[in-house]
Amino acid sequence: MLVRRIARPLLASSFVYGGIDTLRNPQSRVPGAAPVVEQIAAKADEQLPVQVPRDVEQWVKIDAGVKVAAGSLLALGKLPRLSALALSASIVPTTLAGHRFWEHDDPKERFGQLSHFLKNLGLLGGLLIAAVDTEGRPSVGYRARRAATKAADATEKNLEKAQKRAARAQRKAEKKYKKASR
Repeated sequence: MLVRRIARPLLASSFVYGGIDTLRNPQSRVPGAAPVVEQIAAKADEQLPVQVPRDVEQWVKIDAGVKVAAGSLLALGKLPRLSALALSASIVPTTLAGHRFWEHDDPKERFGQLSHFLKNLGLLGGLLIAAVDTEGRPSVGYRARRAATKAADATEKNLEKAQKRAARAQRKAEKKYKKASR
């Protein structure tokens, strides 16, 4: 559909541009990302058997790479649902790290951060819609349920046929037995 061909690149453009900008200059994002990386790393260390790296600049670069790669794939319409899901997972920590409006006392700065925070929430909403968009094709779950129903119906029909054949064979065997016993 034409709308998807237009909407996906528009949705992906800010991610690709922001990712490239961050890859060129990751140091500008490190101070804001540090608290979020620390929280995520601490939680991950509690739940995972390996220790998660705490190099904030490395995490910023990884996040930027995900945005460039997934944004490009989304814009091109290649693996759009997976790309949108990856961008959705990426935008949450980015928003929490970069637009902490609740930490600002200056009303102008607070409003600016709040508007960026809400913009990112809007982008997240668009990505979630893109992540579940099946382009009119039935979902995998629907296709699996339909295949299971068809298989069950076919098995039931085959069972009925086999029961009829067995009943016929039994009647035939009983007739032969009666003839032989006379």
